[in-house]
Amino acid sequence: MKTVIKLLACIGIIVLVSSGSALAAERPLRTSWAWPTYIDPAVGSDYSSTHALVNIYDTLAFPDTNGDPQPHVATSWSLSDDNLVWTFKLRPGIKFHDGSELTAEDVKFSMERLLAIGQGYAHIFVGTVDRVEAPDKYTVVFHLKKPFGPFLSALYRLYILNKDLVMAHIKKPGPYGEMGDYGKKWLVTHDAGSGPYKVKKFKVEERLVLELVPDYWLPLDPNVPDEFIMLGTTEAATVRTLMSRRELEVSDQWQTDEALQALDKIKGVDVFQGFSGGEFYFMIHTKKPPTDCIHFRKAMAYAFDYETVPKYLFPGSVVSRGPIPHVVPGFNPNVYQYKRDLAKAKEELKKSKYYGKLDQYPIEVHWVAEVPDEEKVALMFMSNMAEIGINVKVVKVPWMSVVEETAAIDTSPHIVTIFDQPHYPEAISLLEARYGSSSAATWEQNEWLMDKKFDEMIKDALETVDRKKRFEKCYKIQDYIVDLCPTLFIFDQALRQAYQSAYVDWPEAKGERIPIMGYSLVGRLMKVFPEKRAELLK
Repeated sequence: MKTVIKLLACIGIIVLVSSGSALAAERPLRTSWAWPTYIDPAVGSDYSSTHALVNIYDTLAFPDTNGDPQPHVATSWSLSDDNLVWTFKLRPGIKFHDGSELTAEDVKFSMERLLAIGQGYAHIFVGTVDRVEAPDKYTVVFHLKKPFGPFLSALYRLYILNKDLVMAHIKKPGPYGEMGDYGKKWLVTHDAGSGPYKVKKFKVEERLVLELVPDYWLPLDPNVPDEFIMLGTTEAATVRTLMSRRELEVSDQWQTDEALQALDKIKGVDVFQGFSGGEFYFMIHTKKPPTDCIHFRKAMAYAFDYETVPKYLFPGSVVSRGPIPHVVPGFNPNVYQYKRDLAKAKEELKKSKYYGKLDQYPIEVHWVAEVPDEEKVALMFMSNMAEIGINVKVVKVPWMSVVEETAAIDTSPHIVTIFDQPHYPEAISLLEARYGSSSAATWEQNEWLMDKKFDEMIKDALETVDRKKRFEKCYKIQDYIVDLCPTLFIFDQALRQAYQSAYVDWPEAKGERIPIMGYSLVGRLMKVFPEKRAELLK
């Protein structure tokens, strides 16, 4: 029965792609993703959502290939001597998708809305941004409660909304007082952006179709994709069929090694591989028996076979060293890394308060259903733990359910498998998102660490404006986390995606990558050559 359902889903996606707007576009860029995708800038923060937001919305600064901020909506900026006031000058003449002009009031509104809703990337700014002023049409001023060293880079996550358009779609009453629902219901399927693409159609269960804004304020290459389509499937047979029919230009990153090998054999298709700045973790619940015991956690850390994973399951990746991927600025190359050592594992287990009654404390590992290879890692973990007497149950869970269960301490399982990347290009970003108390109820933290000392260390590092000194503090934070062992640090991810190299120009595949989540597929920086595609279809 499951096979029939899968087949019907596969046929459904293929029919949708073949009969939908894709045929109307001359240069569509169709991509596959793990679903769902949230396009409200105050809500979305995962991999697919962030890619959608980067294509729909503009930001004050835009990262270069080093991750360094370059002028974008803002043409210049300055910081006060006390490091508490940032002033930005905006570029006149930038138009939202409805034709109205982007002004300082829109920037002010976007930050205030993000802080009020408190979801998505709000945790980056909550407790730091005091207030925002718009003294004139093209000047916006951020007043901070305390210095925030990486503030400029963090603004990559402030997507600028059209205030008037959102206000026109507010529903009252709502949870935000006079702001009603702050336009959240409307923004589930609509956009209020000024970015290079705008929403053409969004069927939230299965696909998002964005169309190019022809009069976008930045110059666009004639071969830039005229549609950017995100398909909500990672199903291997569907992806292979679409790629072979030239109806999918770039695959998702969750295809198995076997699936990628099959895609690589299709004429005109290549597999891109490169370090993404992402890492794969086993997030361990530190408040739930028996993983609330540090010795139990360390026993698992010493029993796990790290070397096998990149060697056989995720080729090209490398064993992680602590919580920060090695390509991220601020990575501590000397942090301690657990290695498989069964003698040490048993020694730690004997120190655990649960030793002698392990049969009463089986643990569950939840892996993300949309990433099939995660199951192999989970099963290997189960086998490794059996060697020291820990019983493990492996559970397949859809991504949507992972998001829901990690939102509360009582529903979070013992372990959740997850890939994650920095929200802005610094180690402190990932450390705060993964372990800070303010992110405890998000998908990025199943650990529920809620550690006051850690929070103080993060606060101190964030308030350090000098980058070198901030990195030195990040090194110590990484040492602190590894010693607490709230996570198994499995591997630094080598991003692997199949793409139509014969007719798609993709900067990422040429090594011109922007090392931040959400920037690997920026439509306006890509090119599609339909005449070359037509040659392949002959």
